[in-house]
Amino acid sequence: MDIEAEIRALQLDSADNNATLIPEDAKPEEVEMTDKVEEEGMTDEVDTKSQPVQAEPKVKDKEVADMDCAEVPDEMESQKKRHLNVVFIGHVDAGKSTTGGQILFLSGQVDDRTIQKYEKEAKDKSRESWYMAYIMDTNEEERVKGKTVEVGRAQFETETTRFTILDAPGHKSYVPNMISGASQADIGVLVISARKGEFETGYERGGQTREHVQLAKTLGVSKLLVVVNKMDDHTVNWSKERYDEIESKMVPFLRSSGYNVKKDVQFLPISGLVGTNMKTRVDKNICPWWNGPCLFEALDSVEVPVRDPKGPYRMPIIDKFKDMGTVVMGKVESGSICEGDSLLVMPNKAPVKVLAVYCDEDKVRRAGPGENLRVRLSGIEEEDISSGFVLSSVVKPIPTVTEFTAQLQILELLENAIFTAGYKAVLHIHSVVEECEIVELLQQIDPKTKKPMKKKVLFVKNGAVVVCRIQVNSLICVEKFSDFPQLGRFTLRTEGKTIAVGKVTDLPSRSSA
Repeated sequence: MDIEAEIRALQLDSADNNATLIPEDAKPEEVEMTDKVEEEGMTDEVDTKSQPVQAEPKVKDKEVADMDCAEVPDEMESQKKRHLNVVFIGHVDAGKSTTGGQILFLSGQVDDRTIQKYEKEAKDKSRESWYMAYIMDTNEEERVKGKTVEVGRAQFETETTRFTILDAPGHKSYVPNMISGASQADIGVLVISARKGEFETGYERGGQTREHVQLAKTLGVSKLLVVVNKMDDHTVNWSKERYDEIESKMVPFLRSSGYNVKKDVQFLPISGLVGTNMKTRVDKNICPWWNGPCLFEALDSVEVPVRDPKGPYRMPIIDKFKDMGTVVMGKVESGSICEGDSLLVMPNKAPVKVLAVYCDEDKVRRAGPGENLRVRLSGIEEEDISSGFVLSSVVKPIPTVTEFTAQLQILELLENAIFTAGYKAVLHIHSVVEECEIVELLQQIDPKTKKPMKKKVLFVKNGAVVVCRIQVNSLICVEKFSDFPQLGRFTLRTEGKTIAVGKVTDLPSRSSA
């Protein structure tokens, strides 16, 4: 089966409010059967040009028009820097937290005194090489185990771009947290260890390198920087042969996962621990064969996804807390928000008013799509909000459903499992985590013709593409993938394993909005 053709065939033709579909122009290439784990229909991402955030006053969404907001200069525009959310993904111990910490140190976010304190703390724990990771891994459990548990968050800037770093956990026990981080990201940095044996462990079936790539693509991470870390390790010594070996194995897998390797993926070697080839290019005395950019240059060259500041407001809520009112956190996927706006918290249709908007640590009057915000609300209590709720436009609220139709790509079922009506799993869609059940298999897609098969389908196996109805226990907020890819793509997991990826193709006509 031609993997790239299969992926493209399942792409939806309809234009999306927030992204422009660009067909892949690369010629189909055969990949090994071991790499035939695809994410059909997920290649909606864009190759776009950066644009400043242009927020507009949401007069239609307010009970009373707040014309003053339209006259106030947008703080986000005044910064004149584009914004990107970057998630660090990869197998456990690849060096994600260390690389993230080194970026913060090199960009001046952490001073020498703090680094010396972390060095002493790591040495006291007999973990001398972990000190850079302590910048991102802030709680004691993470520092003792040397494993990221929660999604670390930090900011840094280059001359042209403001970056929000999302440091995702690598251990398979914390994949749900990794999904939460990746769902907020625009681009991904896949960290791979070049150390002998470590790359192989992460890349083999069951390793998190593979699962993280598949999940990132499903969750809308359209661009990927693949950093081959630990190049200074004594088993590697900046070996071009080792670097080429890793690249040659990763390219077919990335392609089978839906990435256009020529357009959307860039490889580069680094040492996260000592910072080589990160802020400045690696010295030719150390690595004479590398002629490409350093990590900061590569990040600066990534183009910002197209965003719609005038679309209906959508901000999936990832967290909430009390602070002089109810504060919700999340990434704006569409539209703009202004102090004084009247919005809805869905799915419970609670009307709220925006009291304050915070971007990073700064209070702003207005913010546009792509920003990670904290929003203080009135009209709702903190206990009445859950992760997975969506802060939504009043005029065009997000649909809420307990059932929807979806197209699924089965990746790898548990041993002896059969995918049929009655199959139960955990659904991850934007910030929603909900138990679900497959209530009916509607049709199977023929891998050769890409058309629905005529015969009735009772069950399917690994690699199948199937259209089915999925039911959840509670009302959830979703959008059709054709209308809103960010809120219409999802994964199914069971017993700690991702078994399928999919897209919402239809919502019941009775869905509330």
